[in-house]
Amino acid sequence: MERADDCDLLCLDLPHAEQVRAALPAPEALDGVAARAKALSDPTRLRVATALATGGAMCGCDLAWVTGLATNLVSHHARALRAAGLAASRRDGKLVMYRLTPTGTALLEALTGADAASERAGTVR
Repeated sequence: MERADDCDLLCLDLPHAEQVRAALPAPEALDGVAARAKALSDPTRLRVATALATGGAMCGCDLAWVTGLATNLVSHHARALRAAGLAASRRDGKLVMYRLTPTGTALLEALTGADAASERAGTVR
């Protein structure tokens, strides 16, 4: 049975293949990138990140209301985003304010194809 994704002939362009192989980062250098991508692979975290991209900095209570999720669940997922370097938090009195980091914004835009600033303005690409 022929598989459409396999080459029928082994034809290695060795100079090109070696050049590409040498340019690849070491596998351990990709661990952080994979962790950030994994953080946004969860639909709930993606929802929280999208709310932050749309609304800017928000406290956990507002995030819970906006996303329709329990406050403790939002806090859990916001911490996961923070641990991956995609969100940051700061305490403001009794409130914890969350915001996306530039890395979080860029990754979210890459995944969704939407510009967060345009979304806030109501003009999604």
